[in-house]
Amino acid sequence: MQKSSMSVFERYLTVWVVLCIVVGIGLGQVFPGAARAIGAWEVARVNIPVGLLIWVMIIPRLLKVDFGALAEVRQHVRGIGVTLFVNWLVKPFSMAFLGWLFIRHVFAPYLPADQLDSYIAGLILLAAAPCTAMVFVWSRLTNGDANFTLSQVALNDGIMVVAFAPLVAFLLGVSAITVPWATLLVSVLLYIIVPLVIAQLWRRALLSRGQAAFDAAMASTGPWSIGALLLTLVLLFAFQGMQIVRQPLIIAMLAVPILIQVLFNSALAYGLNRALGESHHVACPSALIGASNFFELAVAAAIALFGFESGAALATVVGVLIEVPVMLLVVRVVNASKGWYERGAAGSRSA
Repeated sequence: MQKSSMSVFERYLTVWVVLCIVVGIGLGQVFPGAARAIGAWEVARVNIPVGLLIWVMIIPRLLKVDFGALAEVRQHVRGIGVTLFVNWLVKPFSMAFLGWLFIRHVFAPYLPADQLDSYIAGLILLAAAPCTAMVFVWSRLTNGDANFTLSQVALNDGIMVVAFAPLVAFLLGVSAITVPWATLLVSVLLYIIVPLVIAQLWRRALLSRGQAAFDAAMASTGPWSIGALLLTLVLLFAFQGMQIVRQPLIIAMLAVPILIQVLFNSALAYGLNRALGESHHVACPSALIGASNFFELAVAAAIALFGFESGAALATVVGVLIEVPVMLLVVRVVNASKGWYERGAAGSRSA
């Protein structure tokens, strides 16, 4: 039953990403002129082909967001509070610290010196984007509370509209990285506000025709969203190919802070919910949302801010590469630890 909750694209996303890396690098070596021509097709520093792909990638994800679910927020105050704390106060700042530790110090001798700032910027963009639409799938795999998941995602997206740009700018500034404010604000407009408005208008139109029409649209747009993501990655690796061929361990080194961050934040959210006596079916999606990154937005913002060939774009793609297997590991852990969790939560409620 659980297996049917994930499409082939979703379940094997890591495999598809690896294939995109291989195909992209190959195309970049065979047709370098074509890759440069696509990269040069820009208006106001926005790459037109990639901009269109990103809309196809992001809008189906935002179509799932139901702002009407915000009315349910008060029913799970503890779980909502924990998730907001981890998402907005712990995750971005802990990633900035991990980036400083691993990129500027531990791995610095093995990474291109001129890309260190860009790698850290990509990690910050990844952590500042709250969660991917796949949390709905992962929540179902843990028998998570659907209303909590919907309300938390809607709340995160509402906060993201106003908090993403200043949070990214602040963390980039603290990390001594120049903040391209104009491009950052354009990215928020193009990749958050406009797609969100389009998605919500489309959602309203679909629901006016009935739930069946909405469900059919969701089923048909899902593969398009993943397909657009994969095609974007092919283009990105067509540009990044030579650097990766020269230093293939870059991806492994970038994966280390991302992996630590995902595991740390999911454990923190899960543990805090247990300590506060929140129910297991709320703690599971809370842990998953707290750890997950909206990698589609992160990839879009990295390309817009720093370009296809930047270390920032590569860092966000590494986030895509490891997101699914690591989050499925978190799903297994929270399912297996239900007995332990409920004993502790019951003790917290009775204390």
